[in-house]
Amino acid sequence: MTAQSRIPVAAAIVAVIALGSIAAGLQMLRDRAPLPSVSDETLYVTDRAAGRGIFTFRPLAADLYWIRAIQYFGSRSRMARLQQTGPSAPPTAISADPVVSFDQLYPLPDITTTLDPRFNIAYRFGSIFLSARYPEGPGRPDLAIALLEKGLRTSPEKWQYWHDIGFVHYWTDHDYLKASDAFRRGAELPGAPWWLRSLAATMLVKGGDRETSRLLWRQLLETAGNDYARHAAQTKLMQLKAIEDIERMQKAIDAFAARRGAAVRGWNDLLAAGALRAVPRDPAGEPYRLTADGRVQVSQSSPLFPLPDEPGTRPGA
Repeated sequence: MTAQSRIPVAAAIVAVIALGSIAAGLQMLRDRAPLPSVSDETLYVTDRAAGRGIFTFRPLAADLYWIRAIQYFGSRSRMARLQQTGPSAPPTAISADPVVSFDQLYPLPDITTTLDPRFNIAYRFGSIFLSARYPEGPGRPDLAIALLEKGLRTSPEKWQYWHDIGFVHYWTDHDYLKASDAFRRGAELPGAPWWLRSLAATMLVKGGDRETSRLLWRQLLETAGNDYARHAAQTKLMQLKAIEDIERMQKAIDAFAARRGAAVRGWNDLLAAGALRAVPRDPAGEPYRLTADGRVQVSQSSPLFPLPDEPGTRPGA
């Protein structure tokens, strides 16, 4: 290599080092300050702007918007959860009225998938974010399905999108006919797994049966492509187990109270009577809570709180 040919290489190395230093400095500043708010005006990218500057590198821009979506979802979920479970929150229930806004949660994955129409994760997990019930998310199954339908317009061969649409209809809308139709349409695509057709039939027969919920989450756990999906499926399966634990314990506690003719006001009543050896723990390892009026609940400090009031998970379902 001649001295003249080494000049561009040297310049490139210097540029990389300089950019790395700038990036490190920006990261330090970012770590010291909270994420800035995102306004509607700065969030959207026009078609004309998308053709200039950084948006010439559309996959890179899509990655940046997706990272921002994850950050936004995580920070808003934590904020909403804290408001629901903080010192001023009711001790036994969460509010049904949303306090924290998730208004930018649809635009962020929408822009991501406009920049990169085949960004599979953004469609699938954007829909999970959007359909999550408050305080975990905005509770917008309509927007979740709109995002997945956008994915189908780009990739009509993706049976996974039909699977996810069916899942939203089942888990959030409780619309078993639409869920069955979505699973069926996914099952008709080349390469779709056999169990999609089974799910379509199960929806019509059992609807919100708890075992159907367990089946769905087990299928998601077994086919999960990343840690977030696996964690979500594992959490829901543990919540199902916790609900069953609570139903069983509640029957036993009610029977104990009836035999002794007095209400059970805490675990100590049962420990002192020899009815328990230790305070029972939920599947996540946190002790269950026993209220002063003798009701068993998951602790607010448990990762399983709040338990869902969803198909197949309602007490007595």
